[in-house]
Amino acid sequence: MDSTRGEKEEQIQKNQAEENEEIKDTGTLRLGKGSGRHNIQLMTIIGEIEGHEAVSGNTKATKYEHLIPRLAEAEDNDEVEGILVLLNTLGGDVEAGLAIAEMIASLSKPTVSLVLGGSHSIGGPLAVSADYSFIVPSGTMIVHPVRSSGMFIGVAQSLRNMEKTQDRITKFISDHSRITQARLEELMLDSTQLVKDVGTLLEGQDAVREGIIDEVGGISQALHKLHDMIEGDNKRESLELPPI
Repeated sequence: MDSTRGEKEEQIQKNQAEENEEIKDTGTLRLGKGSGRHNIQLMTIIGEIEGHEAVSGNTKATKYEHLIPRLAEAEDNDEVEGILVLLNTLGGDVEAGLAIAEMIASLSKPTVSLVLGGSHSIGGPLAVSADYSFIVPSGTMIVHPVRSSGMFIGVAQSLRNMEKTQDRITKFISDHSRITQARLEELMLDSTQLVKDVGTLLEGQDAVREGIIDEVGGISQALHKLHDMIEGDNKRESLELPPI
């Protein structure tokens, strides 16, 4: 009996260690395993969105080479019923951010996003990429024009390329939320909101009022919504099954 109990405790500790390592390395965790609830893949997008170049070693970063394979695995895994994305990001690499956002938007399984501290800059497309989005009351979103770092060639072609990149961002957000592209560009170019830049800072209720985010709420509301969406999908699938 003692031997069996010891083996169970050892397995529990091993599983816990594996989960801790997964959180540390990729910011992901499987919720609801073995509890009778829905099997949900939790993913976090925190700090700076890291692109093709590594950020400073002192900077919290989300690596797209971690998230994209995990999203592909969740889509292909029949055990995963839904995905919850938690965001607290200051933005970062545009290409990497859009790649992750397009990946989330293309998932066939129910997805819910929750903006916690903030989801700024390229965090905007990431927040709206889910099927349904939440933001906490004190959460914020900053929308501003595309910036460029490093060497910049001051010619007309450079400006056109930046305009095209900005159009990709604004179109993605307007396609996946209730805000129009024209209104989003108006907020981006507001010169009265930010001290050192043009753009607009939206707090929780403001982001909902503008139509970027669906609802103000926290983790309980986000999980409740995701469970409802999963159950709705399960009911539709059972109704579509041909009679035996």
